Amino acid sequence: MNGGFMKKTNNKSDAQVREFNKRDLGRDIVSSKAVAVVRPKIRQTPTSILLDPEIIEKLKEKAGGRGIGYQTMLKIIVHEHVDEY
Repeated sequence: MNGGFMKKTNNKSDAQVREFNKRDLGRDIVSSKAVAVVRPKIRQTPTSILLDPEIIEKLKEKAGGRGIGYQTMLKIIVHEHVDEY
């Protein structure tokens, strides 16, 4: 199990698992159904922020290439970089 977020559901190619572990959540991983998302059982607090349309478009482009939504992409970015500030 990877930090409680993902679990292996079958024995698909090891290459796919390596790509997933590199955080490349491309469409090939999503469509392969090699892993399944397991949501953490921690309570999350909804929040609201105002962003420039240009930032949202960039997030959508980056997220689309990974097969995820732009809000999920923003959450990943915040999670990975919050300790830098």
